[in-house]
Amino acid sequence: MPANLFDALPETGTGEAFDALLARPGLRIERIVSRGHASPPGFWFDQPQGEWVAVLAGAARVRFADEPAPRALRAGDCLDIAPHRRHRVEWTHPDEPTIWIAVHYGGAA
Repeated sequence: MPANLFDALPETGTGEAFDALLARPGLRIERIVSRGHASPPGFWFDQPQGEWVAVLAGAARVRFADEPAPRALRAGDCLDIAPHRRHRVEWTHPDEPTIWIAVHYGGAA
């Protein structure tokens, strides 16, 4: 992992690339780089641990199963996802990297 979060960005095509930044008991921090990524149709994340995410660059839309519309995220936006709150990535910008920081906490992070 590079020392700068904006260095050595992977070419991800239409997927996502994950880089572990720090792992400790009950805590995992990773950099995620997305280009044109969306969760598969009908798929929802349902994680046993909490997750705090921040968009550092790019844009995304995240949908929660208990909300009628996706949330639009841009650089600087963040959100906290409670354990077992079903969510999915609806869209990430197809022409530029969306760079996320994800902090997984509690439970078996």
